[in-house]
Amino acid sequence: MPEPAPGDTREPVSGDTAQGVDRVRAAAAARGLAIEIRERPAANSLPEAAAILGIAPSGIVKTLVVKRSDDTYLFALIPGDRAISWPKLRAVVGVNKLQLPDPARALAATGYERGTIVPLGSTHDWPIYADGAIVGQRIAMGAGAHGYGMFVDADDLIAAYGATVADISQPME
Repeated sequence: MPEPAPGDTREPVSGDTAQGVDRVRAAAAARGLAIEIRERPAANSLPEAAAILGIAPSGIVKTLVVKRSDDTYLFALIPGDRAISWPKLRAVVGVNKLQLPDPARALAATGYERGTIVPLGSTHDWPIYADGAIVGQRIAMGAGAHGYGMFVDADDLIAAYGATVADISQPME
């Protein structure tokens, strides 16, 4: 089993969910990224998940895998209380068409099921576009398996992956 990332003091995860969580831990360790992985009960909504974690909904960052027209992908990191802005993201990426893939394509592109997707440990190192609102924040995000969340300093994540920071979100409608 991979060594925990610096700062991750949790015990190793066991069972079927271990594979995704262990991939996240191994990827963090390989990049020297300090993370904390927490087990958490299932939530029926983002506000409920935020309450379980004791943080504001904006503190949960959604990792959206986005398909380009050439069948390559990117990750968009969006605060939980905001939505992706397609016009802004297309402008930053420099393309005319982007879309969310169906669940099977998202799994094939990342190795993670929807609701667990995170750039760390993805089966492909797709480019990352992080919304500027997460800069300077300690954020929670997926951890590669249902029932787990990861905490990380957004600035460290952005630096470790060379993410592009831009205004790519909008208020929820």
